[in-house]
Amino acid sequence: MRDDRVVLGLAAFLLFGLHLVAQDPPVGTAGTQVATEATPAAAGNSDELRKAAQNPISNLISVPVQNNNNFNIGPDDRTQDILNIQPVIPVRLNQNWNLISRIITPIIYQPTVSEPAVPGGQPVDQGAYGFGDLNPSFFLSPTKPHKIIWGAGPAFVLPTATNQVLGQGKWSMGPTVVVLAQPGKWTFGGLVNNVWSFAGQSDRPDVNQMSFQYFINYNLKKGYYITWQPTLTANWEASNGGRWVVPFGGGIGRIMKLGFQPVNVALQFYGNAVHPPGSSPWGMRLQIAFLFPKLSKQQEKVMMEQKLKQLEAEPPQKK
Repeated sequence: MRDDRVVLGLAAFLLFGLHLVAQDPPVGTAGTQVATEATPAAAGNSDELRKAAQNPISNLISVPVQNNNNFNIGPDDRTQDILNIQPVIPVRLNQNWNLISRIITPIIYQPTVSEPAVPGGQPVDQGAYGFGDLNPSFFLSPTKPHKIIWGAGPAFVLPTATNQVLGQGKWSMGPTVVVLAQPGKWTFGGLVNNVWSFAGQSDRPDVNQMSFQYFINYNLKKGYYITWQPTLTANWEASNGGRWVVPFGGGIGRIMKLGFQPVNVALQFYGNAVHPPGSSPWGMRLQIAFLFPKLSKQQEKVMMEQKLKQLEAEPPQKK
């Protein structure tokens, strides 16, 4: 119950923050000082920045920090917490191709329960906390995509977990592909990977698992958008009863500013229609992504001119 109150408090805090900034003009729209000051937030209007932020392989550096809470685990209704730090960095290889890297670093609290210390007493929470397995992915994508945007490459799972409970203990790799389209106010797409273990601790189970995330976003006014981003997983090594996790749900997000820093914030809720026995039936996802759009040459020129004007306007310092 204490964990539930904490995460619900965080959700309320995020919604309150969205309400406070709701009267502010969105990033880069006409009539704000953002466009005239040519700050990093002005590297495109709000719609362009939203579409770039909703494209996993856009030419946009971003640092999403995503907290996932999975509730009601086991007979004691424990809460698992997974904080994913997943920077996305595009690199231009040549005129035709970009290489986009995404490295997911999970920080996990995994609840476990032991026998009561006193007969008839309450179960003792022996939860593990630390880093999970590192999950880097790399996408090769055309620099000039058409209506269909795509990227493909390898995905890896590295056994970096600081506790056996928090990772698989195996080196794994496999292919990953992302495909999307962005007609009008919509973004439709999917990202899928499947990894197989090839080395690691011999006493741990082999890995053969798939992850598929489809995403649908509809952009509203003032930088808001409605989003559906469930992640389906399949553990092919498990029996039929524990193989699939199939969530349904969605949430709301917004592109806005924290000072001069453009960010993408979102709150989502998901219920697991199918899940292994004893695992979480529902969860919540809170995310803030720091966005670093590139300035155009014209914007760089305007920024330099403004800096020169500021220097000229400053009174000379007395010696």
